[in-house]
Amino acid sequence: MNTSLNDRLTGYQSWEGHDPFEDHAGPFFFKKHDDGHVTCAFEATPTHCNGGGFLHGGMLMTFADYSLFAIGGDVLEGPAVTVSFSAEFTAAAGAGEFVEARGEIVQNTGSMVFLRGQVFTGSGAAERILLNFSGIVKRVKKRPLSD
Repeated sequence: MNTSLNDRLTGYQSWEGHDPFEDHAGPFFFKKHDDGHVTCAFEATPTHCNGGGFLHGGMLMTFADYSLFAIGGDVLEGPAVTVSFSAEFTAAAGAGEFVEARGEIVQNTGSMVFLRGQVFTGSGAAERILLNFSGIVKRVKKRPLSD
């Protein structure tokens, strides 16, 4: 049975507001579970793939970076930027696959949040880890736009 995208995205939401790069690269979604953990997701399409028909590495890293902010959202409480990002590719996926990410906060200091996670597809015995990632996100003060 082929689960429709709408069924797979039940309970997911997108950011409020506008992020031109993520809006173009995605769309990406996140879901906050009752126990507080966050899962992120997107439907892989041909536009997310490289010339070989596999998900582009830059696409997976972009999604992982988005996931850092979704996973750390409750403690970030405002504007933040990625100051460090690391990733290891472990498997490939293609268009038509439902791709998810999960992770955890490793440490939360006064100005920075340290996180790690995995991007994967499938579930149970069919789960494939596509990417392991870690990053550091720094809280920043919002600055007014200059003329």
